[in-house]
Amino acid sequence: MTAASDGLVRERRGQVLILRLDRPEARNALTGEMMRGLGSSAVAAEKDPDIRAVILTGSGDRAFCSGMDLRAFAAGGAVGFDSEEDADGYRRLTTGELTVPVVGAANGTAVGGGLELLLGCDLIVASGDAKFGLPEVKRGLFPGGGGTTIGTRIPIGAALEMTLTGDPISAARGYELGLVNAVVAPDEVLDTALGYAERIAANAPLGLAACKDLVRLSVSDPALAATRLKEWQSTVFSSADAKEGAAAFVEKRAPVWQGR
Repeated sequence: MTAASDGLVRERRGQVLILRLDRPEARNALTGEMMRGLGSSAVAAEKDPDIRAVILTGSGDRAFCSGMDLRAFAAGGAVGFDSEEDADGYRRLTTGELTVPVVGAANGTAVGGGLELLLGCDLIVASGDAKFGLPEVKRGLFPGGGGTTIGTRIPIGAALEMTLTGDPISAARGYELGLVNAVVAPDEVLDTALGYAERIAANAPLGLAACKDLVRLSVSDPALAATRLKEWQSTVFSSADAKEGAAAFVEKRAPVWQGR
């Protein structure tokens, strides 16, 4: 486990990288340093062939993330990134475009930018005490960091209710709507997320990347999904991992993936 001055704790559990927002005294509100750390960690995870899944969680039990730390930014905290690569890594993490699967472990409430971070995750495990909300309209704003895509994750009527009223929903309601994959006791959130991540990490990296890309695009951009389908078919079905998967099945052994 590695703690850093950027407000993140990084921990490896086998093939899973855990990224923990570590400012519980500020409800894990995002600073520029944390955003840069998330961006660089996302890039590093994609480059490391031994990392097959990422878990995004927070410290404490009050909040997963309360969004941007407005006090820090008002005091002159910089939002800029050290490199275009890290900036793109953060963007792709928050939009669900990272090639490595990401499991959100909502240890507490996620509102505003905190919920937008979770929307970039592929699966979400939530504490039964958590709440989820996009309160921007209550402050004369709108969820411009990805929150308006929530209609790709839950029914449009519920998405409009959340964004137009700004009122939060419970973890149980989030599960009913399909926003959350599992609701568990607060002390079971990380272990449950790790169970999902390890099951994902056991599968072929190229196949996982194809599934992430195509399933998300089939909702947001079906035309592009059709084009990408042909590209992924060419890449994945001719890959070394495809051959390994078939060989492992015939030989009744666990496959050894190469990610190519």
